[in-house]
Amino acid sequence: MIMKSAVIVFPGSNCDRDAREALAKVSGRDPQMVWHKDGVLPDGVDLVVLPGGFSYGDYLRSGAMAAASPIGEAVRAHAARGGYVLAICNGFQVATEMGLLPGALLRNASLNFVCRPQRLRIAANACVFTAAYKDQQVVSFPIAHHDGNYYADDSTLDRLEGEGRVAFRYVGNPNGSARDIAGVLSENGRVLGMMPHPERAISGQEGGDDGLKLFESVLAAA
Repeated sequence: MIMKSAVIVFPGSNCDRDAREALAKVSGRDPQMVWHKDGVLPDGVDLVVLPGGFSYGDYLRSGAMAAASPIGEAVRAHAARGGYVLAICNGFQVATEMGLLPGALLRNASLNFVCRPQRLRIAANACVFTAAYKDQQVVSFPIAHHDGNYYADDSTLDRLEGEGRVAFRYVGNPNGSARDIAGVLSENGRVLGMMPHPERAISGQEGGDDGLKLFESVLAAA
C-alpha cells in the first residue's frame, strides 16, 4: 500500500516543503499540499501533517489563529475517525489549540529562540510513530523554536505518563518543558505533536537521518 498524505499550508508556514520532501522520500509518492482556506482534505488521505513555521506570524498566540482556519474542522474530523496526524513544531502548537492534544506550548524558559541539534529519548515505542525505534533509544533531531516549553497541569501529565502517551523526552531540556516532554500522543495514539523536526533529519546531511524511522513507522502502520 502507498500511503496517501497531505501537508497543510498556512500563511507563515516554512517547513511545509521539508515535510513534503520527507514524505516523498519515504512513501515514494508526493503528498498533496493543502492550502488552509480550501477547508477540505483529499479523499482517502491517511496522514495529515501540520508543519512548522510561524502560522499567521504567531500573532495572538502561536497556533491560535491557524486553529480557527477553515481547514480546522476537516483536520479534527480526520483525527476523530482515526486518521493519522503528525504535528511538528508550530504544528504542535496548532494541534493543542485545535484540541487534538492536551497542554500548551509556552515561551521558552530562557526567553530565547533555540536552534540546534537536540538529543531525544524514545519514551514510548509502542505507538505508530515510533515503532521502528528501540525503547529508550537516544536520537538527534533539529529544534528551532521560541515557544516550545510544553505545559500541562500535574494531573494531565500524570495521565499522559500513565497511559504511555509521552513519545519523546529531551536529553538536556532546551526550553523548560514539563518533565522533559518533547512529544505527546492523543488518546488513540494516532495524533503526535512534537517540537523537534524529524523531517529535517532524514537525508543524513543537515540534521542526520534519525527522523527517517518516524516516517517509516507511520508508513508501515498506514
